[in-house]
Amino acid sequence: MQKGFFLKVTVLPTLCKMIFHRTLNYPVYVLIITGLLFLSENRLEAEEWFTVRWVDDGDTIVLSDNRRIRYIGINAPEIKHENREAEPLGNEATAFNKNLVLRKKVRLEFDTEKYDRYGRFLAYVFLQNGTFVNKEMVKHGYAYCLPKKPNTRYRSKFLICQQKAMKAKTGIWESWKETETNYIGNKKSLRFHSDTCPFGQKTSRKNKKIFSRKWDAFSDGFAPCKKCMGKL
Repeated sequence: MQKGFFLKVTVLPTLCKMIFHRTLNYPVYVLIITGLLFLSENRLEAEEWFTVRWVDDGDTIVLSDNRRIRYIGINAPEIKHENREAEPLGNEATAFNKNLVLRKKVRLEFDTEKYDRYGRFLAYVFLQNGTFVNKEMVKHGYAYCLPKKPNTRYRSKFLICQQKAMKAKTGIWESWKETETNYIGNKKSLRFHSDTCPFGQKTSRKNKKIFSRKWDAFSDGFAPCKKCMGKL
């Protein structure tokens, strides 16, 4: 609130006087004010704290104002739903996430796109002690990197944490299993596919990268294609 107040009582009147005395063109004034207000609003948004009311799973939470937040840049194993069984470590990832954030205050940081196709807010989530929750899930092997343009601000940090978790064989990397097949990576989408996936087969030559192991695809920062996830 102090930033916005400062703009209103100090900066704006000064700029108005500059226009009146013809030392500042009106179009330039508009550009400056738009930029200052944008920075002020984002500053206030970044410093606002919310209590986590509920944890859906390893990558989705509900705030006290009922907003559903999906963690940007990562994907945790699914828990049991009506028509599907829980994925390995899905329940453990959810429990870890609950221990991190439930009934605690968090700060949200947004990227270019703020919503997913389900209407959930997409955010980077931080605790009051500075813990970066998205990163923490990957660090302990309870989620893997899921880069999706244009929301890729922390992609490199997530990948470094994932590579360390893989090396330590912690969480989802502990009991790793490979299948005898090749995988098709798409360097543009950063997704990899089974060699029978039609989406993978449509990948252009310039964007194609072949992996002999899923492990190598994950280590390079590729994430599995959702359509052929069950075949991986």
